[in-house]
Amino acid sequence: MSKEHSYQVTVRWTGNAGTGTSGYRDYSRDHDILAEGKDPVKATADQAFLGTADRWNPEELLVAALSQCHMLTYLALCSRAGVLVTGYADSASGVMREDLGGGGRFTEVVLRPEVTVADPGMREQAMALHEQAHKLCFIANSVNFPVRHEPVVR
Repeated sequence: MSKEHSYQVTVRWTGNAGTGTSGYRDYSRDHDILAEGKDPVKATADQAFLGTADRWNPEELLVAALSQCHMLTYLALCSRAGVLVTGYADSASGVMREDLGGGGRFTEVVLRPEVTVADPGMREQAMALHEQAHKLCFIANSVNFPVRHEPVVR
């Protein structure tokens, strides 16, 4: 039997500089992402779309969500398989291509997890579990572009 999970967030624009959206360059793209019981996420648009560098943008959040989902799925699989992971870091990247009509889409995301295991004898199994984690990742299963993996296990 399948389960259904619901997620509720509020996105609140904070960028009214006094004249609202009177002109394309007259307002800030700053906004907060809110969820009950959590610290707000300070967000904006990508700098290419007049956002600021000190806040998260939706494109970064999408890449981060894919990286987080893979990591959390992978760690659960390792735990269940008896693979003792002692360190995990991912330098993920994504490519988005704009089209001539003003829209765009991601063409790929590459995850580069660096995993440390407690015993060198666990490396082969630790490496193999990345493929299973990818197949089970909720977020990767929800996007329509390739999510590639270049894992390293130490």
